[in-house]
Amino acid sequence: MDMLWSGWGDPAKAAPLPEEVVGLLRDLLGVRPADAPATALAAVAPRPSRLTGEARTALEAAVGEEYVRGDDETRVRHTRGKSTPDLLRIRAGEVGDAPDAVVLPADHDEVLAVLAACTEHRVAVVPFGGGTSVVGGLAPRGSQAHVAFVALDLRRMNRLVALDEVSRTATLQPGLRGPEVEALLAERGYTLGHFPQSFEWATIGGFAAARSSGQASAGFGRFDDMVTALQVATPRGTLDLGRAPRSAAGPDLRQLVLGSEGAFGVITSVTVRIHPTADTKVYEGWRFPSFAQGQAALRTLAQDGPMPTVLRLSDETETMIGLAKPDAIGSGLSSDAGCLAIVGYEGTADEVAHRKARVHTALSAARGEPLGEDPGTGWAHGRYNAPYLRDALLDAGAFAETLETAAFWSDIPALYEAVRTALTRSLTDAGTPPLVMCHVSHVYPAGASLYFTVVSAQGKDPVAHWAPAKRAANDAILAAGGTISHHHGVGTDHRDWYAREIGPLGVEVLHAVKDRLDPAGILNPGILLPPLPAV
Repeated sequence: MDMLWSGWGDPAKAAPLPEEVVGLLRDLLGVRPADAPATALAAVAPRPSRLTGEARTALEAAVGEEYVRGDDETRVRHTRGKSTPDLLRIRAGEVGDAPDAVVLPADHDEVLAVLAACTEHRVAVVPFGGGTSVVGGLAPRGSQAHVAFVALDLRRMNRLVALDEVSRTATLQPGLRGPEVEALLAERGYTLGHFPQSFEWATIGGFAAARSSGQASAGFGRFDDMVTALQVATPRGTLDLGRAPRSAAGPDLRQLVLGSEGAFGVITSVTVRIHPTADTKVYEGWRFPSFAQGQAALRTLAQDGPMPTVLRLSDETETMIGLAKPDAIGSGLSSDAGCLAIVGYEGTADEVAHRKARVHTALSAARGEPLGEDPGTGWAHGRYNAPYLRDALLDAGAFAETLETAAFWSDIPALYEAVRTALTRSLTDAGTPPLVMCHVSHVYPAGASLYFTVVSAQGKDPVAHWAPAKRAANDAILAAGGTISHHHGVGTDHRDWYAREIGPLGVEVLHAVKDRLDPAGILNPGILLPPLPAV
């Protein structure tokens, strides 16, 4: 099944906002219904394809005629990603940057053949998994050297290639979506343990290419922690990376591919660590008097243990609104609720009981108040539904977007205030004062990730009204010592700030790698890699 072309996920799961929430948005933020309804899919027409007959013939020779598709609907469904500006533009019928064709390879060799054909015919290639990028990762820029571009849809590469029960690893093709992976592994009694908010639609290849981080990262780690080996197709040939769990044989080239967002090559298989399926899962809620006190409690667990499987903390505003339970938005505990933490445990019954008792001792000592399993169960039930809530907010005339960062614990308080201030000031100056919410989404011994949600009125031009706020937030992140992205990636939205983060020499290093692996520059042009500094 394809994702909703003008929104998120399964159209059958979309639901309008409750009237009381619409009223709250109107009274609190001045939200009014959108001026015009979204354009119908049948009325959206991309520009005529620029793919030459010779290029199309070469692509058909690589993958078969039926797997080179140029109909309008397929092209529209592969246009950009799922950020709020992406959705607002496509709802308005703006698809001028739709791919000229969509190519669906079946295996590694076919990917190599596609890259060879595209290099010969000057066609740019954008790898496409679940289409869930929220940072402009599917919208190439600056590709004047190319006569056309194609989306390389990897959905046919959807097999569990191998499962090593001795080493507890699984080799997976890149087009497998999160639920498909879990179903295949569950048949053998295993789980990957990677559950990002995009889990239902994002793919294995996308998890690797963007350094994804899941909601159970406290227990299972980030996706890049899980990867033990990769196979990559590049215009120059094949990279087979990862002969052992760890190695001292020079720099680890796996790390060069992880997070490369399709700019260096197309990931065609990923070998990952797996875990026995848990027979017991318990999620519960805790209340802390303030965001700062809650952070201190999370830091204690991250540094001194024990670590639960899921660990996240909402600030006062997010707690009051009830965003931790997207299915029941607006049903926060109360205006004086403090901050809600969600703590989850997975494992055998004995493991869960033992770890839960130790966590309870630590959180109680940090002034936490246990709220029982209802808040945790509510979060678990709606853990993948926030993007649907974003669609409902857009339908109601609100603007809703997210951004995230990470920093060392000592920098977290200043980073939190800097980003909130930048967003509030910019959007208020634009005449659309926002509601800015935040939660700690991932924790480490040395630091944590902050995930911000912004809701405001759309204004006359919602895409244009967001751009300066996003720039202000990005500037604030770097000035306060944060990274420009913890798990969403770079794409085009963060590219210029990524250049500032790694410095001019770092940019030159990345271009040197790009030039060696992709001399014609066909792979995701303009994405991830900032322009070279002027000489």
